[in-house]
Amino acid sequence: MKATAHFRQNKERRFPNRRVKPSSAPAPPQRYGQPKAERNLVEVHAGMRILRAPFPAVAFLAALLVSPDNALSHGFAGKRFFPATLSTDDPFVADELSLPTVSSVVTSDEGGTRANEVSVEIAKRITPNLGIEAGETFQILQPRGERSVSGFGNLELGAKYEFFENDEHESILSLGLGVEIGGTGSKRVDADTFSTWTPALFFGKGMGDLPQGLSMLRPLAITGVISVAVPTSASTRTFTANEETGSRELESERHPNVLQYGFAVEYSFIYLQQQVKDIGLRAPFDHLIPLVELGFETPLDRGQRGQTTGTINPGMIWSGKYFQAGAEAVIPMNSRTGSEVGFVAQLHFYLDDLFPHTIGRPLL
Repeated sequence: MKATAHFRQNKERRFPNRRVKPSSAPAPPQRYGQPKAERNLVEVHAGMRILRAPFPAVAFLAALLVSPDNALSHGFAGKRFFPATLSTDDPFVADELSLPTVSSVVTSDEGGTRANEVSVEIAKRITPNLGIEAGETFQILQPRGERSVSGFGNLELGAKYEFFENDEHESILSLGLGVEIGGTGSKRVDADTFSTWTPALFFGKGMGDLPQGLSMLRPLAITGVISVAVPTSASTRTFTANEETGSRELESERHPNVLQYGFAVEYSFIYLQQQVKDIGLRAPFDHLIPLVELGFETPLDRGQRGQTTGTINPGMIWSGKYFQAGAEAVIPMNSRTGSEVGFVAQLHFYLDDLFPHTIGRPLL
């Protein structure tokens, strides 16, 4: 899942996350009566929070002391609204639901296999700064010249904790830990029989603090994640039958530790219209956020070191009052990744805006 920065080759899964920002300022009286892109935020000067004790024990206890009653709105750092990105995870913790995320890519194996995926992902806050996530994916694999197979992938779980936020400079940092639980998926789609743990660091930075002479660049923002995927098994061995000789042959597949890193570069028309200059955009264009996402994987050992794969994903997000919709092209960066352009699209719901007094609130 994307909370663990899974940029697995030809798997454009994502766990969207944005967070509800605690603030000492009172919430605007029409918080849920206006689209989140149109809310008048109360500016908090030098609104910085940073973890000053060992993680996770003291950090978790500190998170429990933050009252959800002061939450202003999720997905914000200062005046900056960060959307839930499709292919790389953002640094926010929130109550959200992606239903569905649909993707289609062609793998780089011999002959090429079209991998179609439909996934559902849900994120739930335990406290305003700490959230858990879960997701499942249904896969349809279509090898060229062969019969297609389908089945569910492994269950993916994760947790994320936001430990730093600076409203004045529109910046944020979070830590995450995720796991793909081996053996919970279907053998028909080659779901791993072993688990993979992925600790991750997430970050976000808006450019709203640029000088006046660069005001048209202020709508720019970048989010990203850096992680290492650590499989619980270094290799797996399988026996296959040789049709010509009738004998059984042993095959071994090695599973390296993988450095995973990705970025999303965004230009928010919402921020441009409200915080920089009203250029006269009208609906639906005033709620658009063009972006480019880049996701990469570099194996670190076990015979695959340095064999980087990745994709470049240009696209668009439209953010409304209760949901957002987005779509991106998936462009392979090299022959190891693939040779054909794919796509990913997502419908994403803001549960904290849809159900602010029930399931959209932190549990603690």
